[in-house]
Amino acid sequence: MLTQDDNRLLTETGAGTPGGELLRRYWMPICPEAELTAEKPKKRVRIMGENLVVFRDGNGKVGLIREQCAHRRASLYFGFVEEDGLRCPYHGWKFATTGKCIEQPFEPKGSPLKDEACVPSYPVEALCGILFAYLGPLPAPLLPRWETLVSKQGARSITVLPIHNCNWLQAQENSVDPVHTYYLHAHMLMHHPKVSEERKTSASYFHRPIENIDFELTREDGWTGIRKIRTFGGTLAEREVGHPAIFPNILIVPQDKNEIVTHWRVPVDDTHTYIIWLHFAPTRDGSEVEQADADIPVEYLPHPRSPDGEYDTSDFPQQDLMAWETQGPVFDRSQELLGTTDRGIVLWRNLLRQQIERVREGKEPDGMIRDPRANRMISLNIEKHRQTRFERELAAAK
Repeated sequence: MLTQDDNRLLTETGAGTPGGELLRRYWMPICPEAELTAEKPKKRVRIMGENLVVFRDGNGKVGLIREQCAHRRASLYFGFVEEDGLRCPYHGWKFATTGKCIEQPFEPKGSPLKDEACVPSYPVEALCGILFAYLGPLPAPLLPRWETLVSKQGARSITVLPIHNCNWLQAQENSVDPVHTYYLHAHMLMHHPKVSEERKTSASYFHRPIENIDFELTREDGWTGIRKIRTFGGTLAEREVGHPAIFPNILIVPQDKNEIVTHWRVPVDDTHTYIIWLHFAPTRDGSEVEQADADIPVEYLPHPRSPDGEYDTSDFPQQDLMAWETQGPVFDRSQELLGTTDRGIVLWRNLLRQQIERVREGKEPDGMIRDPRANRMISLNIEKHRQTRFERELAAAK
């Protein structure tokens, strides 16, 4: 249980808040790169309470700037993308991808006003078909090159989940909750009237008795996180190799189809969260796959809540969304009652609080990468072929 002041400390994400200043030190995905097209080269983005526009100018440069024009605050999203920038639809002031005002129609030539009319802008980089933004102080750290993003030994796809109507921390705390899978996922699927018998059988793999849980605070070159380690009993007993929740807002987990999936939970603001997944399916023989970033397929999931307030809970992401949203827009942790299985959540909150304090003290938080040699490919030691064992044991269960 937290005090309400502590709860605000850990959940607020706006500029100038302790939590917001911490999160701005990390690169955040803002959208699939494929969403910027020749027909629609711009997109509204809201991240950590800031309303922005991402656009690709006629020269192919991508910029991320404040949505409101410096002149009369009209939305630049409705403006005109030109070769060298984005022109405001109201009076035609034009801004480069850097946020610099480069043209002011009807103002005197050489007017110093142009130098005062810059709008805030943020660095953007593309990696693995996703656009990432950095909203913190410069110089920016390097964009982490996780092995799931840059290894050539597998194929990739992207899933964009619906906007979640809840605070980002509700999603991230779930990553260090090792027992929720038993009831929220397996039990719910096995008792769902609209789920196929085949799917119910596969869910039984996650319905095994959990005999022991452990947590490992891990600090590696380039990242800090927590691994949850479960010991399962029953006929398919095993001690699971823990997969990491990476600070501050990432989960990397083996999923169906022999995939390793990277989840990012990005604060839109304090009560909404943008979630994007990068699926990586490693080849079983270690062979390389030729796949250009432009060829990475993107899927969009609909929101599972119907107008009458019912949720479709027939799959994992919908079940998670239901649980997180029904905790409230910002979960009031002063009203919770934690148990022994919540040790990972306590560890995560302590880590978050420690990193907030580091930034307050003028220090860098964990996970800042500034040496390119350490960023060629960051290995996470994930069990790449866990699903092979899953398929074998599922067949035995049948």
